[in-house]
Amino acid sequence: MSAEKDLYTVLGASPSDSVQQLRHRYQQLALQYHPDRLGGSSEADSGVKKFLEADAAWRVLSDQNTRREYDLQRRAQELKQDWPVDSTVCLEDMTWDKDECGYAYGCRCGGGFSVSEEEVEEETQRRQQEEEEQDAEGGVMVCCDTCSLSVCVTWSLHRKTHMRTRTPLTLTSP
Repeated sequence: MSAEKDLYTVLGASPSDSVQQLRHRYQQLALQYHPDRLGGSSEADSGVKKFLEADAAWRVLSDQNTRREYDLQRRAQELKQDWPVDSTVCLEDMTWDKDECGYAYGCRCGGGFSVSEEEVEEETQRRQQEEEEQDAEGGVMVCCDTCSLSVCVTWSLHRKTHMRTRTPLTLTSP
């Protein structure tokens, strides 16, 4: 997974595209830049490079698990950027979206902020390993899906129940 180039951009696709749409873009690029098609032309070297990039992108994005991992890495990289925080939102104030398996909160622009259950659990585990404070809090920066506003979503690291189900939250230690 290249940190330099976005795999969706390599395929000329969007993160919201389906696997079928990604496959179609990959097939178009493979036909256009395949080394057997280019032969010995002067464009062969750059074409081979584009073919290899498209092939590598397709290998990651075609598999549901590696695509999910890549998307999480993209999201984490986006969140590492320095944006001003417009407000702080408690996870308890967000709404559970069972279709997306995550929490959602409306933005004043009409868009929304969302954080996946997986992100919450990963950040909770990471912070618990770093800190042993009783009242420690977890948190992630989340950008609006429509405008440039961002919020810091926080929650208690030592909460006894999971807010979505109100059942004990079990986190495994490494």
